[in-house]
Amino acid sequence: MVSLALPRRGRERQRPSHRPPDWGPVPLVEREVGARPVGALRALFVNENLGGHTAMHTYLRVALADHPEIDATFMDVPPPGLCRRMVAVPVPGLARLDADLQALRYQLAQSAYVRRRLHRLLADVDVVHVYTHNAVLLSAAALASRPTVVSLDTTNLVNAFSLDYRRPGRMTGAGLRAVMPLERRVYEAARVVVAQSEWTAVQLEHYGVSRHRVRVIPFGVTVPAVAPRAATEGLPRVTFVGKTMAGKGGWALVRAFESGLRAHCRLTLVTCDRVGARPGIEVLNDVRPGDGRLLELFARTAVFVLPTVNDKAPYAVLEAMAAGVPVVSTRVGAIPEMVQDGVSGILVDAGDQAGLVAALRALLGDEDRRQAMGDAARRRVLERFDARRTTADLVDLLAGVYGGREPS
Repeated sequence: MVSLALPRRGRERQRPSHRPPDWGPVPLVEREVGARPVGALRALFVNENLGGHTAMHTYLRVALADHPEIDATFMDVPPPGLCRRMVAVPVPGLARLDADLQALRYQLAQSAYVRRRLHRLLADVDVVHVYTHNAVLLSAAALASRPTVVSLDTTNLVNAFSLDYRRPGRMTGAGLRAVMPLERRVYEAARVVVAQSEWTAVQLEHYGVSRHRVRVIPFGVTVPAVAPRAATEGLPRVTFVGKTMAGKGGWALVRAFESGLRAHCRLTLVTCDRVGARPGIEVLNDVRPGDGRLLELFARTAVFVLPTVNDKAPYAVLEAMAAGVPVVSTRVGAIPEMVQDGVSGILVDAGDQAGLVAALRALLGDEDRRQAMGDAARRRVLERFDARRTTADLVDLLAGVYGGREPS
């Protein structure tokens, strides 16, 4: 087993001015620029910075501009350096059984990195917001010294059996028995735990978190003033957005397109993965979160589709809905809380190829239904997932935690 030498508790010793290079680059610590009134609440936002976390904090930053009562500092955990990558290398022979504790070793390395730097920032803040708990598994004692809110989209109990890049094995339970006590310590250190969905809130019951300490805030997206729609010619466009094809169901969509949809639509894939040239399929590899081209693409999209098998609360779904595009997706994670089946889109079971084809054909053949569902999708986002609303809820919660008020 690969061992991990963790830094000792408390303030670290004085070190030379240079930092060991193998621990990776210094984390991005960014204080929002602009005049803030005297007495503004000094808030530190710690971002684990994995997957959709980047998009979540991008929208949060934009919305916080409307809250001068918050003096925000952001700590974004950078990608792992050499040392953190080496700590998390799978162990041959043990990885097949999930007995090498690879996920736990990675989390501990990330948490050790955060802990080494967190205490330097806590002296200058009034309240702390952490997303997610895995970034601070080794910082529970430090967080208990400040009013803290911990937010999450899922727990390790769920991740151990659902992530597409790891396969549970005979020893998965042993890894959970090691990490769950660390999770509990973080939840206990927080004044309030924020679940991104009701689906997430239910998971916290397995950790003994009292429901009166849980708030559900579904962190939202920036909603454009109007839903831009562009005139299109030829077959209607179906759009998929996912960093990886396998984890987001992209290859299942390609198979569905080639088996029964080619004559009914064009397909655009926005992904970091390489996809070979195929008739009727356009691939965009250079579109990133916050790219204005994505909104332009949604303006030309008839249906957005994400046949994911393991997502929690994918932002691409909300971004499409905010642009007035109906959604076809799967009944996994918090997606049923985002997409109202039959109202703002159609949900199918994960892995149901025939159901996916049928849902897409139904919408592609009915323009009026697509329009009605797209309008309903945008209303749903405005009512529940507008970042201005969700950020206002979070700001109110942070102020209440700092002031000692109980969460409502």
